[in-house]
Amino acid sequence: MCRLIRFGLIALLLTALTLPLAHSLDKQPAGVYHARRVALAAKLHGGVAILFAAQEPVLDFMPYRQDEDFYYLTGWTDPGAALLIASDDAQAASPRTYGEILFLPTRNLRLEKYSGIKPDAATPGAAKTAGVDAVQPMAQLPVVLNRLIGEANRGLSGNLWAQPAAPEAKALLQFNGATFGSSSMPPARDVTSMIAQLRVVKDAGEIELLRKASDASIAGQRAMMKAVKPGVTERTVAGKMTAAWFEAGCERPSYAPIVGSGINSTILHYGENSRTIEDGDIVVVDAACEYSMYAADITRTVPANGRFTERQREIYNIVLASQQAAIDAFVSGKSKINDRDRKDPDSLDNAAYNYINTHGKDLHGQPLGQYWLHGLGHIVGINVHDPAEYPAVLKPGMVFTIEPGVYIPEEKLGVRIECTFLVGEDGKLIDLTAALPHTAEEVEAAMQGK
Repeated sequence: MCRLIRFGLIALLLTALTLPLAHSLDKQPAGVYHARRVALAAKLHGGVAILFAAQEPVLDFMPYRQDEDFYYLTGWTDPGAALLIASDDAQAASPRTYGEILFLPTRNLRLEKYSGIKPDAATPGAAKTAGVDAVQPMAQLPVVLNRLIGEANRGLSGNLWAQPAAPEAKALLQFNGATFGSSSMPPARDVTSMIAQLRVVKDAGEIELLRKASDASIAGQRAMMKAVKPGVTERTVAGKMTAAWFEAGCERPSYAPIVGSGINSTILHYGENSRTIEDGDIVVVDAACEYSMYAADITRTVPANGRFTERQREIYNIVLASQQAAIDAFVSGKSKINDRDRKDPDSLDNAAYNYINTHGKDLHGQPLGQYWLHGLGHIVGINVHDPAEYPAVLKPGMVFTIEPGVYIPEEKLGVRIECTFLVGEDGKLIDLTAALPHTAEEVEAAMQGK
């Protein structure tokens, strides 16, 4: 009987290894990722790029998230892999054309009992499943790189690209230096800067994922508006949103949820979420989720008891109008975000700041501009703060936030309103968060279940 059971388990394991690898995330077609790799290769001009996936956490309560650039180029979610992209090189000893290899780590049968079966290079159909030209064992990576360096006319000096912070890249270069009888090799160039240029403009598939992330985040914000009441803790509100995100198919928050009530509403990145909400408080809720690695970013400000006080409503409406001022000033291909140059007429930051600074006063009769402490927005994508060079000129296909705020500690009064926008192909703004209550009246109605 024991032998039969053992045989059955072995058969089940072999069957699992021959099945297509499961992916819990919504992925784009393999051709999309391949096109991104080819686009990166075109920027290397004869160079070679090596990227490493994120490593599996040591402890099971530690979060795992794939390296963003690695995912952008491959759609691969498993840990411990490496990707090599070799661009065309007519000067090599053997003229080289584009090539790509996904290197997979050796299976660890003991750890797989805890974390599940991982594919390796011997897994049937691995290359097709991964959507890459070739798959090899991780042990072959230094061998392949050694050959490419040897064949290159100038030894790839200055044209080897990697992630600067990856310890695996540093170890690989040191080992390859030793194979050539050298204690070191020239440092690799930063491949993430090249990939950042590709990530700025989103394709249609990315935009769809960003829409789904926004929709799920809106569900969480609506749950928040029903949950905020005097006597409820900030953490309870964060938990209600988290549950809504998971129910909508999201895998994690985009960032640590911020639920700041009372004086905490004036702390920009407040994250303790430990205070009990009191009657008369205003509550800033900056919280959203990721859908298949793509992030949303939303902030709403609500009154604890469902009704803004006169002063709260005044500041809320000023912040809301400043956001609208930025929207009205937007011109595709010209307007800039995160531009604090007060003399720049193309700065959306200026459009919002000028409104805030010319409407309303603090308790001492001073303008409110001094109480806005951050930039107007940022680019959104695989990261809630996707890489970009700021000030960023906004063009079709870019997704970004507009999030003015006023924070007055003396009054325990903070207001931030944040929406995520897509620049459409026609150059017009599309609010990905338009379905969420926005005006003070809409927020109050939602809190009262209307």
